[in-house]
Amino acid sequence: MSSKIPIGYIDIRVFSHATEDTEKVLKAVRNMIPPEEVDNIVFRKTSLTGHHGNPIVLFETRIKEKEAVEAIFRSLSSGLSSLDKEQLSSEIKQHLEKGNLYVRLDKQSAYLNEFKFKPTDSIHMRIHFQKSRPEDVIDICRKYGMLP
Repeated sequence: MSSKIPIGYIDIRVFSHATEDTEKVLKAVRNMIPPEEVDNIVFRKTSLTGHHGNPIVLFETRIKEKEAVEAIFRSLSSGLSSLDKEQLSSEIKQHLEKGNLYVRLDKQSAYLNEFKFKPTDSIHMRIHFQKSRPEDVIDICRKYGMLP
């Protein structure tokens, strides 16, 4: 395979609300992970209480294994629509901080094996690049097709 993508790790966090089936929420997240990597990734489960006393479950994981990180980044890059890539490109400065690219993906779409950006009730991803200059991160994202 070509040179490794200079990404240190990917954090994934998702909330499962009382009205949602936690297994379906986890399936949505796992759909974003290539099949050959999905069994290696363990989610930490934390039970929380929402604003109105409703139960919320938080699932989080940090993926550090290079092949998994690269596979997820490539999968995400190839799975996004050109419209989403254009939107990310135009708002990129709002998504970058200290070498991290923050994206939020629609849970419903992910459950259906589609990647779409959605700001609310979403799957939160933090992609931590080994370079922290925004220009470098943008160049890497362009090179791998995350940005147009």
